[in-house]
Amino acid sequence: MTTIGYLDRFLEPVTDALTPRVARKIAGLRADAQTQARVDKLAAKANLGELTPEEDAEYKAYVEAADIMGILQSKARRFLGKHSLPNG
Repeated sequence: MTTIGYLDRFLEPVTDALTPRVARKIAGLRADAQTQARVDKLAAKANLGELTPEEDAEYKAYVEAADIMGILQSKARRFLGKHSLPNG
């Protein structure tokens, strides 16, 4: 099983705690401009093979955090698809 698969299964109980309001909030989360700019800079350096070991560790941490957030957002969107009212 992939890391994403493990994370998906590990985070499944979160779905039980969701409400439509919380699910909408999670689904709409985005990185702030400063964080996104840092990730973009690290990604560009990674693509060129120019990351220092410290930057590599930082970039991997961002990628792992993005994986977790992506899974949570996917769960939130699925929850909303099943539990949202037509006008709500």
